[in-house]
Amino acid sequence: MATTKKRKTSTPSATPMAPMAPAKTTMAALDELFASVNRSDAPGLVVGVSLKGKTVYRRGFGLASIEHAVANTPATRMRIGSVTKHFTCLAILLLAEEGKLDADAPVTRYLPELPSLLGVPTLRQLMNHTSGYRCYVDIETTGGGMNTQPTGKAFAAQVQQTGANFAPGEFQLYCNGSFHLLSIVVDRVSGMPFEQFLHERIFTPLSMNDTTCVTSDLEILPGMATLHVARPGPAGTIAWRRGIFMTEEMRGEGSIVSTVDDMLRWLAHLRAPSKVVGSAETWRQMTTTATLNNGLTTPYALGLFRHDYRGLETIYHHGAVIGGMCQMLTVPAQGLDIIIITNGGLVNHIELSKRIIDTLLSEQVIGDVAPKMADFKDYEHLAGTHYIGEDGIAFGFADVGGKLGGSMLFSPPAPMWRDEVTQIRIAFEDAAMGPFSFNVKDLAANAQGKAPAVIPISVCGHVSRLKRLPAKPPATAKVGLPLVGGYRSDDLDAQAEIAFEGDTLTLHMVGGYGTRHMVLEAASKSVFRLTVRDLLLPGTSALNVEWDGDMVAGFHFSTTRARQLRFKRLPA
Repeated sequence: MATTKKRKTSTPSATPMAPMAPAKTTMAALDELFASVNRSDAPGLVVGVSLKGKTVYRRGFGLASIEHAVANTPATRMRIGSVTKHFTCLAILLLAEEGKLDADAPVTRYLPELPSLLGVPTLRQLMNHTSGYRCYVDIETTGGGMNTQPTGKAFAAQVQQTGANFAPGEFQLYCNGSFHLLSIVVDRVSGMPFEQFLHERIFTPLSMNDTTCVTSDLEILPGMATLHVARPGPAGTIAWRRGIFMTEEMRGEGSIVSTVDDMLRWLAHLRAPSKVVGSAETWRQMTTTATLNNGLTTPYALGLFRHDYRGLETIYHHGAVIGGMCQMLTVPAQGLDIIIITNGGLVNHIELSKRIIDTLLSEQVIGDVAPKMADFKDYEHLAGTHYIGEDGIAFGFADVGGKLGGSMLFSPPAPMWRDEVTQIRIAFEDAAMGPFSFNVKDLAANAQGKAPAVIPISVCGHVSRLKRLPAKPPATAKVGLPLVGGYRSDDLDAQAEIAFEGDTLTLHMVGGYGTRHMVLEAASKSVFRLTVRDLLLPGTSALNVEWDGDMVAGFHFSTTRARQLRFKRLPA
């Protein structure tokens, strides 16, 4: 626990000094962090903090259900989302301990239905997001929006792919689909459902009695909080909608529901030198970060991130579901364990976990609170420029509060870090992507003081060239006319219709179980900004036209986790 340092005294003055305000207690300082969600008219969160094996903070804030006016308590069950992923990895390694599978074997040994594409990834590459597989979540939501998909559709979406994001081990890109596949491997190898395996082999031995797997948000579980999604209400108010994920078969990618007490028990086990579940070798593998084919190491291990924070090593994972968030973090050397789970509370759960570290380990942290950002004044010539990569990925630059911002796929820009003297990067690796970086000299203005025509970008150590798009885009009404017509994608199992609705060029996607409506705006003759009109799952991308002479043969675009999705033009 932090202590208050004694102030130096000086020579007394004639004027009496006002008495010093008493230092805040640790409890009061932590309460202050969560003041914004300490309310009775909105959803909130549950939080648990343990220091050196002793629970020092355990609270529920806000409502578990707005509909029924039920408050969150430390006993409230909530979805932990992608924090589930390292439990999935542990299940695979427990089977490896028994000799029932090989974590370094190709996945097709256990799931022969999968296509080889650019190569067959190993189970370990599925576990550390270097498989190269496209993500079924992006595939299904792109083709059918947030409509609920039936059981079996997620696996079918992975099997039907005709392309991949990259060859196994070349890059790192977060993929929920990989963990869905790992769940099916556990089914087949163990001879029992994945959910039962976790219950018998992990939850029960550790007395995680309130922890279970819930595959659908339509299921009702006693003591579980409702997931809430904020949306604009009348007169500037906030309205709320239930959060329901688009599948009834959420599994190793994010199905676990738990409590702060169970998760603190789990975190103590995760960092303990003697483990009840899993051998020392298994846990060594769990926390060994990935190395790409080119030798570059990443911060992602097997379902776990490893990062320094202000001079302290942290092991963590965050999770997101529709209407909720989770942050699980441990600082092993100091024995600090933190779990924050929200059911719609409007807070930054990741930043809150960092503020808890600042509060409880104030004498141990030594680094700066914030990374050094690149000042925009040095890059004003890049303002508003957009570039297109050889892989169809768009990247742009903008002013973000006086800092240089980077934008991928026409998304809102985020501030970019300045590493050392020569490199500028955007911290996508915190999402198991990249690293993405630029050399400072490559961002310099050309002889005319304008943005360079070509900028090299390094992604996971691979350098490609970004070509500048026109500063003044052509009129969409003119260059969009050749795109009008029907298209089909086998990868998405969806049809698309591009048409003008008045002056607006639209793309209407129809999948097997739903639709999505998108708007296209020209960035050049062959590149269009694609914007998804969806309150629950908005997004942007770059649509790249494929030409056959003067005719449009098709197009392709990428989502964050599914690259180069192709559509072929249908006969008129």
